[in-house]
Amino acid sequence: MSIVNVILERYSVRSYQDRPVEEEKLLRILEAGRLAPSARNIQEWRFVVVTNPGLRSRLSEAANHQKFVAQAPVVIVCCSVVTDYTMRCGQLAYPIDCAIAIDHMTLQAVQEGLGTCWIGAFYPDQVRPVLNIPDHVSVVEMLALGYASGTRTATVSRRPLENLYSMNAWNASLEA
Repeated sequence: MSIVNVILERYSVRSYQDRPVEEEKLLRILEAGRLAPSARNIQEWRFVVVTNPGLRSRLSEAANHQKFVAQAPVVIVCCSVVTDYTMRCGQLAYPIDCAIAIDHMTLQAVQEGLGTCWIGAFYPDQVRPVLNIPDHVSVVEMLALGYASGTRTATVSRRPLENLYSMNAWNASLEA
C-alpha cells in the first residue's frame, strides 16, 4: 500500500474486536516508532505497552472513562525521559518528538491491518501510578491499538489544500 493510501485509510478507531494483536505486528509498530526522527536525535520517547485487561480498565478511568480504551487489546502509553530540551525555535522537543513517533506507529498499524486512536483526554497523574511511571518521566500521550470492530462510518472533512499554504510569504487568507 502506498504511503498516501495508508494515510487515507487511517482514522480514529473507537470500537475494537475482542482479538489480540499478534506480537510480530506489535513489534513492527513499535519499531516504526523507534525509527522516528527526534530533535538532536535525543530519542527521548519510551513506550509502556499495556495488554493486561485490568490495567487497561484503569487507564480507561484515567482517560475520562472512555470505554474504548479498556476495549482495545493494546494501549501504548508514550512517555518522555527528557523534558527540558527546548529547540532553537522555542518549542519543547519532547511533545513534538513523541507525536512523530506515535504517528509513525499509527501509519504502521494501518499497514498491519490494525486501527488506532490517539488519546489526549487523560490525566497523567492518574496514569502514572497505574503503570509505576516515575515522577520525573512525562506521560505524553496514549494510543489505543487493535482490530477495528465494524467499518469506518464517516470521513472527517479536511480543509482544501489551497487554504492551508501560501508560497514565499504569509498570506492573510491563511487566517480564515
